[in-house]
This record gives sequence, C-alpha cells and structure tokens, in this order.
Amino acid sequence: MGRNPRQSKKRRGRKFFRVFLAFVVVGIFVAAIFLSFYYRSYSEMIDARLSGEVIHGESRLFTSPKLISIGQQMDPDRLAAYLEMSGYSTSDNAESAGLIARTDSAIEIKPSKNSYFNGVNGVRIEFEKKRISHLRSLDNGDPLISAEIEPELITGLFGRNREKRRPFRYEEIPPILIKAVLSAEDKRFFEHPGLDFVRIFGAAWHDIRRGEKAQGASTITMQVARSFFFSKKREWRRKFKEIGMAILLEHRFTKEQIFELYANEVYLGNRGSFAIHGFGEAAQAYFGKNLREISLGQAAFLAGIIRAPSNYASAERRPERAVESRDRVLAQMTANGVISQKEAQEAMEAPLNLVRGGFGASPSGHFVDMVRDDLLDRFSEEELIEQSYRIYTTLDSDLQRIAIDALEWGLQKVDAQLEKTYERWRKNGESVQLPQAALVAMDPHTGEIKALVGGRDYAQSQLNHALAKRQPGSVFKPFVYAAAFETALDGENISGQVFTPLTTMVDEPTVFFFDGREYTPNNYGQDFHGVVTLREALRRSLNIVTVKLAEDVGYKRIVSFTKRLGLNSDIKPTPAIALGAYEMSPLEVAKGYTAFANYGLRCEPELLKDVVSRSGEVLQNNNPRRRSVLDPRVAYLVTNLMEDVMNHGTGAGVRSRGFSAPAAGKTGTSRDGWFAGYTSNLLCVVWVGFDDNRELKLTGASSAGYIWGEFMKQAVQLPGFSGTQRFERPEGVVSVSIDADTFMPANESCPNVREEIFIAGSEPVEYCTLHGNIDY
Repeated sequence: MGRNPRQSKKRRGRKFFRVFLAFVVVGIFVAAIFLSFYYRSYSEMIDARLSGEVIHGESRLFTSPKLISIGQQMDPDRLAAYLEMSGYSTSDNAESAGLIARTDSAIEIKPSKNSYFNGVNGVRIEFEKKRISHLRSLDNGDPLISAEIEPELITGLFGRNREKRRPFRYEEIPPILIKAVLSAEDKRFFEHPGLDFVRIFGAAWHDIRRGEKAQGASTITMQVARSFFFSKKREWRRKFKEIGMAILLEHRFTKEQIFELYANEVYLGNRGSFAIHGFGEAAQAYFGKNLREISLGQAAFLAGIIRAPSNYASAERRPERAVESRDRVLAQMTANGVISQKEAQEAMEAPLNLVRGGFGASPSGHFVDMVRDDLLDRFSEEELIEQSYRIYTTLDSDLQRIAIDALEWGLQKVDAQLEKTYERWRKNGESVQLPQAALVAMDPHTGEIKALVGGRDYAQSQLNHALAKRQPGSVFKPFVYAAAFETALDGENISGQVFTPLTTMVDEPTVFFFDGREYTPNNYGQDFHGVVTLREALRRSLNIVTVKLAEDVGYKRIVSFTKRLGLNSDIKPTPAIALGAYEMSPLEVAKGYTAFANYGLRCEPELLKDVVSRSGEVLQNNNPRRRSVLDPRVAYLVTNLMEDVMNHGTGAGVRSRGFSAPAAGKTGTSRDGWFAGYTSNLLCVVWVGFDDNRELKLTGASSAGYIWGEFMKQAVQLPGFSGTQRFERPEGVVSVSIDADTFMPANESCPNVREEIFIAGSEPVEYCTLHGNIDY
C-alpha cells in the first residue's frame, strides 16, 4: 500500500516547522545570552567609568587662595562666577567646594569638606557700589579687615593627555548654549531613545553610495558612548557598539544627565599643549569668560566647532573660520525656531572677542609644566591620573594675569624698537625671529612662586625660558658687591682692604691680566667717570670698577660666595665673573636675590602648597625652605645701593613710567636684557632675548625694564601686595653725614652733604679738612 503524498507533505512541513522553531528558540536563547553578556559587560564599563562622580574623578590644580579686603573694588556677580569656577555651588552638592548664599548686597561663602578651607565656617562679604564695604567671619560674626577665599582652578585634569576641564552641572549650563548645541548636533535629542533612525539610515545610504565610511549620524548619546568608552576610528563595528552603549545609557541616565556628561566631556580643540574638553573650559580658553557669561554668538561658535575642533583652535588668527562656525549654527537655530531672524542678525554683527591663543589660552602653561615635574618626583603618574587629588599651588591668579599682560605689553615695546632690524632681515631674505621673554615673581620671604611666564607664546613653544640659562650680565653685580661688603666683617680678601659703599676706585680704561692672558672689558657706551665710590659705580653699572673690585676681593672668594647662595656651580674664578659671564636662569637669579630681600635668608623656590586626597587627607604639605647665607647688615647695604639704582641710576626708567613704591633693583645687559628687583613683599626677575643667542642690542632698562615696571606698577595695587614698606635698617648699620667733595665725614662748614651707611665699625672717622678748620 503506497504513502499518501498529501500526508507525507504534511509530515515534512511539521518536521520543518519543528526544526525552524528549534532554530528560533536556540537563536533567541543565544541572542539572550549575547545581549545579557553585552548588557552586563557594558553595565560594568559604565559603573567602572562613571561610578561615583563622573567628571570629578581626576586630579586638579589650583592657585593659592585669593585675598580680598575692605575697600577693594569687586563686582559681586564676577566674584560669584569666580567661586563657581572654583567648585562652589548655589545649592547643596556633596562634591562641591562649598555653598554660596547670595542677597542683593552680600555673599556668604561656606566651605565644605572639599574646600581648601576645610573646617572653616566661612565669611560674609558685604558690598556697596561694587566695592567691599564689610567682611565678617561666619564663625562668630567678628569683623575682618581681609580674608582668603577659595583658590582658582588652573587645570581640570592632570593626566597623560594634558586635558583641561571646568565641570558644570546641567542646571548651570546656559539655556542658549543647550539650544545651540541641539541645533548643531542633535535637534531631536530630548525625543529619541538614543538613536535617530532617520539620520542613521540617511548616513548609511550616503556611505553606501560613496563607497566609504564618511557620513556621521551620531546622536549626542552616541557621542558620549564614543568619548567615554570607545575609540574614534570610523568603522561599522564601533558604530554598532556605540548604538548598544547609547541604548544602555538612555536606560541608566536621564536626558539631562547625558547632556551634562556630553557638555563636560566633548573635545573642543587644543590651546597650547592642553586638550580642551567641555564647554566650561572652552569658554575660558576662547573668550576668557565664565560659561554663564557667554553671548548668543559665542554659544553658537562653541556649538559650531564640535564638528572639527582642530580647525578652529586658532580661530583668533583665522577670524573667517570663527565667523563661519558661528553663522552656520545661528542659521540652524533660526531654521529650528529657537531664535528669531533678528536675534541671529544681531549676533552675527556682534564681535566674538576671542582671546589670543598665546597669552589667553594656557596662561599658566609653563608653571603647570614645572608643577607636573615636581609632582612626578613625589607621586607616580598612575596616582596623578586616577586619584582625585586637589593640588594647591603657590600661583596667585591675579598676579599671573598681570604678568601675562605686562609681558605682552612690554614685548610690543621691544618689537617697536627692533622694527628696523626686522625690516633689514626681511630685505635680506632672512626669517624674522621675535625675541622671547620670561618673568618670575616670588614672595621673597617664603620662596613661593606667585607668577611665572616662561615665553612669548606657550601655544607655539613650550620651552620654559624661566629655566633656561643665559648670561645675566649686570644683574650679577650685586653678588660681587655683597662679597666685597663682607670684608667689613672679617677683612679677608686679596688686597686686605675693607670695602664700604664709600670706597673709591678709578673708572678708566684698564687691561686686566689673568692666567697669562689679557682681559679688556669696557663700560657701556665707552663712558668713563674717573674717581667714583662703589655706590656710584653700581648706580651707573660701571664694568671697569666692578672688575677691579672683584680682583681686589678675590675671584675665588666671589665663587665661594655664589655657591653659598645656591647659584650656578659652574661659575669660575675669572675676571669675567664680575660682569655676569657665567650663565644663570631667571629663576636662579630670583633665588639669589631672596638673600638680599630677606635680610640674608635665601629661600628655595616653591611651587606647591598642599596635595589633598579626595577624603581630605593632606598627602603633601610644603613649608618654606630658608637658609641663612648672608649677614643681614651686608644684605641691607646691597639693598640700599640697589634702591639708589632704582631712584637715580640705570633703573630709574621704571620710576618715570609710574612705579613709585619703595623698591631695590638692578638692570642687566649682556647679549640679552635683564631686570631684577624687589619690594618689601614681592621679588620679580625679567629676561628678554633671542632663542638663538643673537645679540638683542637693547639695554636691560629698555627691554626687560618695560615689562618689570609695568608688572610691578600693577602688582603693588593688589590687596596681597599693596602694603609695601620701606626696607628697615637692621641693628649694626650706621648712617654718617659725608662731605660730597672729600668723601670724609662732614663738619658744620661743608656745603654739600649727603648720608652714607656703613656696617658699624667700618665707617670713616676723620672729618673733612677741606671746608673749615674745626677741631674735633
């Protein structure tokens, strides 16, 4: 009996269905395992990367605390913005540096456990016409004359990629910036589930037609997935990973949280050697502003550069790029109905006010480089990358800004003087090399570096000229004079003579012989003055007299003296030592000058104050490193002579340009220009010169002096540096009335009398016999 064809067909159908069903079940099972694996894997990635605090899991560098005082001019809005940039919040936040409470006329600052002032209740600041009228402690309500507030953030991350961030919460992001970003990058962000299928299929079709992976279709959520978890290589495999992670992110976080991650992570170009991440840092880097102060046009610019940030990093030098970025987003915002055509037109006509890349971005770049090297001597790189250390430095944010401005202003003056030289180079077909400059400002009593600029343009060159060794020229002379004045204490020198500011020498062309060779120095401008005192010789910066002095004191004694001060160990006992022929860095000169400004105590330069862990434990605490290297009386004599240099000598140009505070200083002219000087509470050294060591052909006064004077003129107006005092005469220094003609103690008949100072016991005792005949 044969089989029924119809029944056989049914059996085959049922068998196929069972096999198909088995495949479906197995496929679903495998897919479930696969999806479960990736869900768990991606969840672990999210937990590992985003657990706890998303952006703040990083080491951050801060300046030193900011000093405020009664009577100081200050805008309450700018102060609040400063505090928010330093980590304070207007609402309770467990991770913030503290809480800000505002009224119409006052701000109360309450530090948290994450503040530099951990354990302090805070301060109330009252304002009247944008000036601080009262300060009160929140501990007990007592009135204060001045107070310190939170340090300013220098850089938001200390890591391998030198990234910078200034994190903001979603609610702190300006609404106009959110609208600009959505218009430029993902206008349906708040509607789609993490994927914009219209854009994805459109981009896929575009790629297929072109035969290459070129068209982007990433939503903001997918960009967050890529930035935090995956590489940026264009490939389909990565795109599928992004899609999976984007779906999971949408499941784990709210839209606002995802946008906050994006706003703080998005890459927005480079300034100097720093990669700029997040709109908070970008607003500071491109505009020098707090994020909440940006205009509509500036918000459009920031949103527009997301597509190709490297193309816009130099937008201040290529303004057409900045305009293109801004106008493109403004047009998109108008098309999306976010702003009106009138608002867009007004924003297009308004200037962007981009800050310069060299001075505006990475303003502390050279200082940060030095801090990095210092930290790596104390901690491993892994610790600095992975731990949430708060690293408090010695930098004063206001002084640093003044230093940058002074350097830029002074170099414009130098460039103007060298314009004929530049023109000659152009005519000869030579490239025009601009001179470089460096400025170091220190607290002379602690060694804390308060401001440091290591070059003309950090964005173009990260070479730190504050550490580069060059011939210091005449700024070295005070060390020679100090070694000479020490003879009043021990009388030990080649000539057996005791040297005082009144000691006379003949300033005339002289050939010196050393080690069988001739040495023939000259005065600047070949100008000679005959018989002069050592005071006049330093005031006029006379080379011949200084070499004679070094010869009489003993070159070896001067070398020994400089080693005691911690200066260049390669200095040799030759006649050239007197004229600063042996190289030193600006920072080294500054260290040596602390011995004069600090009455004989030499201070080692300091970069760090404290390193604090996330839990609040102080891991590193730096105290001033001081060492007595000079008798206070000798230090005061040198300071007094350098006051004369500032008031009546080669440094007097800074007085004519408006700097009037009591100060001591010295010019230096080698192949470069130098100026070193100090007040009672601030020391500053400036260097100007060419990288290839060609001669600047400008005096220190007309190159570095411009920068020094402009910097110090503004510095002494700041609350922390305005209380300059006259240099106090230490015990053991006496003043004697001297006849100007005979350099002997004056009698009542002497017509021209001036005061001179001496270490007690070294002053002259025989009175003037030229004027009158008085028996003493």
